[in-house]
Amino acid sequence: MASNYSADQIQVLEGLEPVRKRPGMYIGTTGPRGLHHLVYEVVDNSIDEALAGYCTHIEVELNADGSVSVADDGRGIPTGVHPTTGKSALETVMTVLHAGGKFGGGGYKVSGGLHGVGVSVVNALSTWVTVTVRRDQNIYTQRYEKGDPVSGLETVPDPQQEFTGTSLTFLPDNTIFTETVEFEYNTLSGRLRELGYLNAGVKITFGDRRLDPPRVETYCYEGGIKEYVAYMTRDKEPLHTDIIYVEGERDGVTVEVALQWCIDSYSDNILGFANNIRTIDGGTHLEGLKAVLTRTMNNVARKRNKIKDNEANLGGENVREGLTAVISVKVPDPEFEGQTKTKLGNSEVRGIVDSLVGEVLNEYLEFNPAVADTIIEKAVQSFKAAEAARRARELVRRKSVLESSPLPGKLADCSSRDPKESEIFIVEGDSAGGSAKQGRDRRIQAILPLRGKILNIEKTDDAKIYKNNEIQALITALGLGIRGEDFNPAQLRYHNIIIMTDADVDGAHIRTLLLTFFFRYQRDLIDQGYVYIACPPLYKLERGRNHQYLYSDRELAQAIREFPDNANYTIQRFKGLGEMMPQQLWDTTMNPESRMLKKVEIEDAAEADRIFTVLMGDKVAPRREFIETEGPKLNLDQLDI
Repeated sequence: MASNYSADQIQVLEGLEPVRKRPGMYIGTTGPRGLHHLVYEVVDNSIDEALAGYCTHIEVELNADGSVSVADDGRGIPTGVHPTTGKSALETVMTVLHAGGKFGGGGYKVSGGLHGVGVSVVNALSTWVTVTVRRDQNIYTQRYEKGDPVSGLETVPDPQQEFTGTSLTFLPDNTIFTETVEFEYNTLSGRLRELGYLNAGVKITFGDRRLDPPRVETYCYEGGIKEYVAYMTRDKEPLHTDIIYVEGERDGVTVEVALQWCIDSYSDNILGFANNIRTIDGGTHLEGLKAVLTRTMNNVARKRNKIKDNEANLGGENVREGLTAVISVKVPDPEFEGQTKTKLGNSEVRGIVDSLVGEVLNEYLEFNPAVADTIIEKAVQSFKAAEAARRARELVRRKSVLESSPLPGKLADCSSRDPKESEIFIVEGDSAGGSAKQGRDRRIQAILPLRGKILNIEKTDDAKIYKNNEIQALITALGLGIRGEDFNPAQLRYHNIIIMTDADVDGAHIRTLLLTFFFRYQRDLIDQGYVYIACPPLYKLERGRNHQYLYSDRELAQAIREFPDNANYTIQRFKGLGEMMPQQLWDTTMNPESRMLKKVEIEDAAEADRIFTVLMGDKVAPRREFIETEGPKLNLDQLDI
């Protein structure tokens, strides 16, 4: 019998109800990333006050009861009665979606909180929120629970009448954030440090009151993004001592760029920000920067006779080799693509960045010809290496019997040609490769076995990279282009790239080498969520006819504790994937229905860059210092030696 579908079944969600019903639409996820996003939403409001010129100090505190407090010395949220809602402006901002001072009307010139859902979403997803506003020589306070006000706006005269600002404390709702409501200090400190660099002169104090004594850090950088680039290159060897800095404003758009090339780096690391939001997927500001760098360097190279008239221009990827850069634009009416705001769409920004950077860069290189020559020589070397590799690849393709398939011989490909459903497992050695090939779903799963440890590309130039057989196999199997070229997802052959290595020291090393390859060769693979790590079990525990697979020593101890005292059982420790039967490997690690995968994500781009430089670079001293500092924190019982 068909069920009735009538008008009274149409639901209208009012107020903040839709946020509690579908929180993922507003904060992306209810996992740890969404939880930390709540703090960013509140802090972004304070940063917007700073951008407007009214705030100099922001305090963020993690409290012992699990709540977070954010206070600033801005103008304070208005408290007068709002003409449309009939409630105070404070209550309107806290309880109405798309309410705020950022949609025109002169409250803010530039702001990162474009969608106007910021603080009201935090209110909706918290067990309780208290807001204190100091303005008009009064102190106003109001408390909310699960999005609803539970007290009126209480007003008392302010004894210290010269101060203004807003202080907001919230406790995340554990019925919505079911995975965890515990804030990670390092995740928040990475973002707050980033905001400190992007907003020169704004002081951000971050305290963790959950510890005794409390841990407090202050981020205040008068040098702004110049200091950010210096922070990222501090373990590298700079090619020029002065960081090239561009600052300018045109048509209301403010542009800041800091550039530094390094001798001992063979990939580029460019961080783009629009209104303080990191644009992981790029956008017009980054397109403008890349275009002007390529054009300017080619013009200077021809002027200085470093490229002959009959020679081809240097590619963008060659010019950017070894470059660390930060570009930060402030746009009055930003057009972000998607709710997550990770790609800037304003077309006018491209031309503004191009002209402003072009003027300053030309002038700098004219007055510093030695620096220009060194950058161009590095780019020419990169160009020659890429050309040699391209020619070698063309030669291999021509020699291939199967003209249409220059794929590596050891790749066991899948039959599906749809990258969205296809996945590739990168495994170590032929024994693991054999089990994986037999156990896989041939329709959607491809297997690429690698022989031994791949090249560490952190300390290798392009010429060696392209000659290495294992790296060549990886590049061709995945459908990656030349290193440094703009990433084109349409050419990617698999949308799930899964690193599947043994659970021992060698396996961990190979996994690190592969992550170094992805991070330095084509970081967009990680940024856009294509790279995963497989989690094979460590143990098989058998008792009678029953067995279970366990993924850690803790799980094993827990399972054994549940057996009676006199129980007979056997434990099998999997040292390598090759020891597992194909069916076992499928059941535990490869079956999409039952497996566990770790997605590789970058929370703090600058810190990730530094760690790869320290651990995988060719300077020994920083690595030794890292081991001496971090070594004592290890639990030696957990070392697999």
